[in-house]
Amino acid sequence: MGSGQVTDWQGKHVTVAGLGVSGIPAARVLHAHGAVVTVVNDGDDARAREQAAELEALGITVRLGDGATLPEGTELIVTTPGWKPDKPLFVAAREAGVDIWGDVELAWRLRGPDAAPWLAVTGTNGKTTTVQMLASILKAAGLRTAAVGNIGVSLLDVVLGEEQYDVLAVELSSYQLHWAPSLRAHSAAVLNLAPDHLDWHGSMEAYAADKGRIYEGNRVACVYNVADKATEDLVREADVEEGCRAIGFTLGTPGPSQLGVVDGILVDRAFVENRQQNAQELAEVSDVNPPAPHNIANALAAAALARAFGVPAAAVRDGLRNFTPDAHRIAHVADVSGVAYIDDSKATNTHAAEASLAAYESIVWIAGGLAKGATFDELVAKSAKRLRGVVLIGKDRALIREALARHAPEVPVVDLDRTDTGAMLAAVQEAQRLATAGDTVLLAPACASMDMFANYNKRGDAFAEAVRELDA
Repeated sequence: MGSGQVTDWQGKHVTVAGLGVSGIPAARVLHAHGAVVTVVNDGDDARAREQAAELEALGITVRLGDGATLPEGTELIVTTPGWKPDKPLFVAAREAGVDIWGDVELAWRLRGPDAAPWLAVTGTNGKTTTVQMLASILKAAGLRTAAVGNIGVSLLDVVLGEEQYDVLAVELSSYQLHWAPSLRAHSAAVLNLAPDHLDWHGSMEAYAADKGRIYEGNRVACVYNVADKATEDLVREADVEEGCRAIGFTLGTPGPSQLGVVDGILVDRAFVENRQQNAQELAEVSDVNPPAPHNIANALAAAALARAFGVPAAAVRDGLRNFTPDAHRIAHVADVSGVAYIDDSKATNTHAAEASLAAYESIVWIAGGLAKGATFDELVAKSAKRLRGVVLIGKDRALIREALARHAPEVPVVDLDRTDTGAMLAAVQEAQRLATAGDTVLLAPACASMDMFANYNKRGDAFAEAVRELDA
């Protein structure tokens, strides 16, 4: 199967790897297009058997408890993004010369001839917020759009649905990009690069290369972060269409072909006549919610992609004003006795926590959880001067405690050795004890939540509830 649009699925033997959120719709779509579909899945539990029964009722073959063997006659594999590239199934497929696509690749191939172009966003942190800001700006310009991809709305559903769009704001993870060789966006942005998911990709180089795939074949703009040279390097290495431009965003004063900030105003020196002399005002910093530095960077990236699509300046301002961030992203919970309580439970890695800590001057920090192989020396060293106190929770808190001992030995630390449901209330009470008027108590754990909570949402909810108890 070459890289052209595949239209004839009739009788093609396709193996779908994984029953996940993307595997089931992929199996259904391929079956509906006439393919002979076999789904393979590692797990064989009650939930998997229930899902398998639904697919088998349609005439799809499902093999549970064996995701390693390549079914005979397979001509293509479509995989769930989370499956690692070194899985035995994929090794066997490569040896047999069988292509491996992800759900994003499948969606890209199934688009009709008049399909909406994609404005694509990836990066270690800020993807979802940036894509939602972008969709808000595009809507403010009167365009039919949706925020789709890695944020819960399946691209397959959107591409094959009844609704017509002018343009799509697409969030893509490094996993999805790894399995999407022929994707070609109108314009794309890499927001930042920091070590994450290295267990999946195998190395930082492989991780960066997968992120960089988002720029391949861009037509109008490759948007990069001036403060993160690795993102600019990816633009240099990309094979783009003739005339595609590199557009930087910066929290400083922008040069030509950049968007940036001047005297509290977001300005564009990229998509204007005579960019050597001219700049276009887009919005005020106060139009960005919340106006934390990393979120202003997200807004500039969203604005750059919207401007690349030809959106007027007024729509950038209106779109940013209309945007409300998701819960647990530097969300202000309450002020109690002159202390602000901020929930950034979404800061599940060190890079996100660093951005969060940089937004406040005087912080009592609640941190800890599952480190996922991360180290904390750089984070603590960079943030030490802002810390008034630290409360540590979770399984890998000792790693943060040791980094604090090395780089912030004078900062008082409370080490909470408990994982029961009352642990978050205890953490918030300890933080209140350490804080004085004017401080910010910041939940920015720099770790995943699954050691104590179902997910980061539940962790953030527990924090907000604990703060409300203080207030009561």
